[in-house]
Amino acid sequence: MTVKTTVSSKDIDEAFLNLKDVAKETPLQKDHYLSHKYDCNVYLKREDLQWVRSFKLRGAYNAIIALNEKDRQNGITCASAGNHAQGVAYTASKLNLTAVIFMPVTTPLQKINQVKFFGGSNVEVVLTGDTFDECLKEALTYTQDYAMNFIDPFNNIYTIAGQGTLAKEIIEQSKEDDIHFDYLFAAIGGGGLISGVGTYFKDHSKDTSIVGVEPAGASSMYESVVVENKIVTLENIEKFVDGASVARVGEITYDIAQKVVDEYVQVDEGAVCSTILDMYSKQAIIAEPAGALSVSALEQYKSKIKGKNVVCIVSGGNNDINRMKEIEERSLLFEEMKHYFILNFPQRPGALREFVNDVLGPKDDITKFEYLKKSSQNTGTVIIGIQLNNHSDLDNLKANVTEFDPSNIYINENKMLYSLLI
Repeated sequence: MTVKTTVSSKDIDEAFLNLKDVAKETPLQKDHYLSHKYDCNVYLKREDLQWVRSFKLRGAYNAIIALNEKDRQNGITCASAGNHAQGVAYTASKLNLTAVIFMPVTTPLQKINQVKFFGGSNVEVVLTGDTFDECLKEALTYTQDYAMNFIDPFNNIYTIAGQGTLAKEIIEQSKEDDIHFDYLFAAIGGGGLISGVGTYFKDHSKDTSIVGVEPAGASSMYESVVVENKIVTLENIEKFVDGASVARVGEITYDIAQKVVDEYVQVDEGAVCSTILDMYSKQAIIAEPAGALSVSALEQYKSKIKGKNVVCIVSGGNNDINRMKEIEERSLLFEEMKHYFILNFPQRPGALREFVNDVLGPKDDITKFEYLKKSSQNTGTVIIGIQLNNHSDLDNLKANVTEFDPSNIYINENKMLYSLLI
């Protein structure tokens, strides 16, 4: 028997019927703030409003329902940074199946708790590995040992077809208002979403440019398709955008992405943080890092999309509120608004006042100051954090700091020191 390794629009149409009473038809909303900002018509596909607050329910349910009854009763497993796990947990509870869900140890607590909530007594959560790929290895071993059924988060034609139902909704919803999209932006992690959505758009809206958006620190699809022309495994990845930080894409998604993705763009994790804060303050949308990726890419495309119709898939809204402090910090660093230095400070009265008067601008702020006076020395080491009123003042700040202490260390440029001290 030939094993099917690609997905068609027909498969997506069938998945759409499977999901009719399971997945929510999420809104396609014109975003007036982004439309004004980029001088075009920006629409958001709000998968953050899905039952499990991400698109992953679509693929998980469609893949599980494709199993025969005997296989389903043997139990299911999955490996996930969070959103796929929630989709599997939701499905396991709905179909009364046993599920063992493997998640990286680094998964935000909010996502772990949501998996337990959606799965209830049907689900066991196992935390293992620092990355998705380490977690995946453990899940596959367990699956084989206990003769269960692994539900792949992206390298599975039924998962991909399920994610593709999102595109069917977009096209049908846009027809109601007679909208044709020039660009579609979607996040890429393992490639399931872009493969399903891209497949459907290439059949039903051929001249829409499909743009795959990856975090700069984990651009495994770009490296595979564009740079190496073969699947590669990234040795080190930045894990912050946990829903899209994958070191190796799937064989199936790699093949499909080659055919359906027109352009790739990498977005700095700090830019993603700025987008998250912007979406929250301007649009009251709580997007997780992977969910904000598509919107983050608009800044790099602002000249191309002017006057165009654009749709961005907000793929998830499972953001842990405890991460907001880190998100704000990363945003300020990316925007070059926050800066840290190690200085030798004179141990004499008035030294701090002198620093404030001579080094800082009138609206700059000291956000961190660590100093321990030692009576046996003329100077003491200070760790100081400064938030600028305007990022264009950075050169002036550096010059003033160097005049105050020529031997200063600029911590922002040293990741190891920043991680240790800040």
